[in-house]
Amino acid sequence: MGLGTIFALALALSADAFSFSLGLGMTGVNKRQVYLISLTVLAFHIIMPLTGYFAGGFVGSFLGRWAGYVGAAVLVLLGLRMVWEGFSENQEENFSRFILTSVYGIVVLGVTVSIDALSVGFTLGTQQVAVGLAAAVIGVVSGIMSFFGLEFGKKVGEWMGRRAVAAGGSILVLIGIKLFV
Repeated sequence: MGLGTIFALALALSADAFSFSLGLGMTGVNKRQVYLISLTVLAFHIIMPLTGYFAGGFVGSFLGRWAGYVGAAVLVLLGLRMVWEGFSENQEENFSRFILTSVYGIVVLGVTVSIDALSVGFTLGTQQVAVGLAAAVIGVVSGIMSFFGLEFGKKVGEWMGRRAVAAGGSILVLIGIKLFV
């Protein structure tokens, strides 16, 4: 597998990370959160393919299927909660703020958005590829795409106001549904 193919794979994997980050960015993120989330996505997009590569067949097929369902469910539930927040008059309880400001929330989202990279790791194990290089390229591209998604989402969110939380939640719901299908 050549570098061009690895880069194309990285772009395909980072499309979900971009969409996810766009939705989160619409809720309003600060610079620190942009960097933290982007670096978390980058790290998990390196860790997951390496985990998949070394995990092997049986464990991989079991985890890949169920982990994907769990990841999709988390995105759908998070998205629905954000849609509810966007239309709620009570802004005191802000679930998206909790997700963006808690280490636990950011790690869960990092795992969720990079779960497809786990399956890619299984595939990398069957190919003639420098797995470290492939994981690094996937991670860097996904981190960069997340950064731009968050920044663009932040601009859209400033323009849309409170409706942006509902729009961002809708994006997460659609990504989660896509992962189920």
